[in-house]
Amino acid sequence: MNNSTAVDVFFDGGIIAYPTEAVFGLGCDPDNKAAVEKLLAIKKRPIEKGLILLAANYSQLLPYIEDSLIPQDKRFQVLSRWPNGITQVVPKNKQTPAWLSGRFDTIAVRVTDQPDVVALCKQTNRPIVSTSANLTGEEPAKTWQAVEQNLALSSNVDFIIKGNTLGFTQPSTIIDALTGETFRS
Repeated sequence: MNNSTAVDVFFDGGIIAYPTEAVFGLGCDPDNKAAVEKLLAIKKRPIEKGLILLAANYSQLLPYIEDSLIPQDKRFQVLSRWPNGITQVVPKNKQTPAWLSGRFDTIAVRVTDQPDVVALCKQTNRPIVSTSANLTGEEPAKTWQAVEQNLALSSNVDFIIKGNTLGFTQPSTIIDALTGETFRS
């Protein structure tokens, strides 16, 4: 994998396909509105639904979340769930744009230990937007080869990280970090 190329594409506003825990994701720089809008257009995903941020560590998520609204006793629970295939919905801060959070006053975040994603996030010092590598309604790609073979996807992706998922059988569980309510299991 040529990480420097993935980093260049990230900072140039491109779309990257990359392995996550169970499936391939599509992502971009969360701070680049044009890149996020391009990603939403590729997916045919409404902005109101919001997106997930995937990070190498909790500190990369702090610019997007309102950490002060996570009670100290809950913070231990939140942090103890990672790294793993668990996406947690947490309060967003006032600076977090609607192109990431959709219609919600929360944002979905996950810390991963998938090595390719960790490397990219460390090199950019940012999380990456994460949504499954598929058109809305289709099955998500589970390999980089499947991304390449899907013409509708591959023609819109600027870089494919040719790594492997962590082998999880289901996409990440999504829970409310404060209440424990499960949105997707």
